[in-house]
Amino acid sequence: MGRAVELLLVRHGLTAWNSSGRFQGRSDIPLSPAGAAQARAVADALADVPIDAAYASDLVRAESTATAILAERAIPLRLDDRLREFDFGAWEGLTWAEIVANFPGESGSQRTSARDYRPQGGETFDDVRRRVRVWLSELAPYDRRRILVVAHAGTLHALVAELVGDGYDPSQLRFSHASISRIEYSEGSGRILTLDESAHLQSPPAHEGVAPPLRRGVLRGD
Repeated sequence: MGRAVELLLVRHGLTAWNSSGRFQGRSDIPLSPAGAAQARAVADALADVPIDAAYASDLVRAESTATAILAERAIPLRLDDRLREFDFGAWEGLTWAEIVANFPGESGSQRTSARDYRPQGGETFDDVRRRVRVWLSELAPYDRRRILVVAHAGTLHALVAELVGDGYDPSQLRFSHASISRIEYSEGSGRILTLDESAHLQSPPAHEGVAPPLRRGVLRGD
């Protein structure tokens, strides 16, 4: 039996679109000043944590967060488009109110029910799970190692769903911006060690769209 790998999951820092509540899937929006500060806070929190390999979504908000974390470490950052956020298709760049106004069929839905989203021209949650499943299947060579993964809320939920399987309940968890989660991964399944660690962020700056007061299971556009 193979030894376990620890996946160190980090959600990227804030962007201006996060602050304005816009669905941010494939749009390549950079970190805001507050988001860059959050990335540095994650780097400080993980400064003494050994990291053996590092992956990130190829979108700039994730790449910038990962680059800040790695800092002076001699570890190559592998960018992978399979770790991107949902493709929100016609919903991209819109707020939930604008989506409901433009697509009346969504008026009975909740903006937090992304598992059920079917944006016109975009991806479903199952679509995201399929691509991260392939990515996970390639991690076998990293036996007994710690792997940094910097991605997006939707992608991280998909990863946890793949790792935990029937034990996954998205209504009971969320991934805050610049949070840290740890999962032990072995033989194709995972065990949650910690979720949504955010003590390193201290007091978030006002008006920067740090998620409104905690609502569980948020899977909105990242």
